[in-house]
Amino acid sequence: MKEIKLGDIAVSITDGKHGDCENAERSGFYFVSCKDIHDGIIDYTNARQITQRDFEDTHRRTKLEPNDILITNSGTIGRMALVKEQEETKHTTFQKSVAIVKPDKEQVLPRYLYYALLNCVKEFINRSNGSAQKNLLLGTMRNFTFNIHEDFEDQERIAAILSAYDDLIENNKQQIKLLEEMAQRLYKEWFVDLHFPGYEDVPVVDSVPKGWRKLPLSEIVDVVMGQSPKSEFYNDNHEGLPFHQGVGTYGRRFVVDSTYSSSLTKIAEAGSILFSVRAPVGRLNFTKNKIVIGRGLAGMKEKDGHQSFLFYMLKERFFKDDLVGNGSIFASISKNELLDQMFVVPTDGLKCLFDNYVHSIDEKINALDSQITRLTEARDRLLPKLMSGEIKI
Repeated sequence: MKEIKLGDIAVSITDGKHGDCENAERSGFYFVSCKDIHDGIIDYTNARQITQRDFEDTHRRTKLEPNDILITNSGTIGRMALVKEQEETKHTTFQKSVAIVKPDKEQVLPRYLYYALLNCVKEFINRSNGSAQKNLLLGTMRNFTFNIHEDFEDQERIAAILSAYDDLIENNKQQIKLLEEMAQRLYKEWFVDLHFPGYEDVPVVDSVPKGWRKLPLSEIVDVVMGQSPKSEFYNDNHEGLPFHQGVGTYGRRFVVDSTYSSSLTKIAEAGSILFSVRAPVGRLNFTKNKIVIGRGLAGMKEKDGHQSFLFYMLKERFFKDDLVGNGSIFASISKNELLDQMFVVPTDGLKCLFDNYVHSIDEKINALDSQITRLTEARDRLLPKLMSGEIKI
């Protein structure tokens, strides 16, 4: 093994554009930010799209290619992705919050370097600075020193071991996505297209089937709005309850318990649906546990216990980030604005029937998510041991 500076095994280390670009929905040219990078990938689901002209102007700086390594270096530090060889890669550029590392392939295998840097995330966080918003400077990254295996065969073996876990994790995520799409299609068929069981015998008045009601969200859910505890109460020692500010709403159906708080203020009960009320507004997931929620989240329970119906109802409305909300710096939505949102709600019998139909789907999603957690934990235990040489390969 040898100690080396990141700048010495990278062809370049740059970041994205500081400034704005013109939005252009469905242009196919992506302007990716920190929020779109998680779990080792670029998530294009809600990525902003811009004009081709702005893309070409910004792409001159980033020049994204397969096997480049992305590290978020502003705001949330240390999310990483290894760029895939796919069509979107050719049409992707970045905002200022993302750094692009281009590995020198004569010195290091890109996938190995990705894992070596993933092993250093805590150090990146410690070396970031800024009081209002943390920043990891490019100069700090270039001078960052760490150990790597010199032998390419060793690099290949380590990358292969860790990649096997990530491939299984990605496979499970794809299965979850397909299952969610299946349930969402059923929701749309029943409650948007109005082809619910027995619809032929139900009269429709003003586009609403008999027995259905138009209600504000306040009459459908019980809601808890988050409020951040003081920072000194945050801890990573599993004291108190899990704490989620809003970052837990990215990329996973269920939040991941990683930060804990002994300041037990705003509580969301187990099984609550979490709704992000600060940018990006409208992202959804569940909590398996009783948790403390920060000001970026609202916790919701359907008044009659139909949580699956509520999840897909909200997902149908908030299919894209920031469809509601305002704010001069970033999008946000107040409690009143959220609870004033109007929905057409079916009868309790139909909600029950829908929940029964999707119950098996939700159970499969839960099982797959639990597998993802176990695989991630196993990979993360192996990672430092492989990189330090504690485990011989």
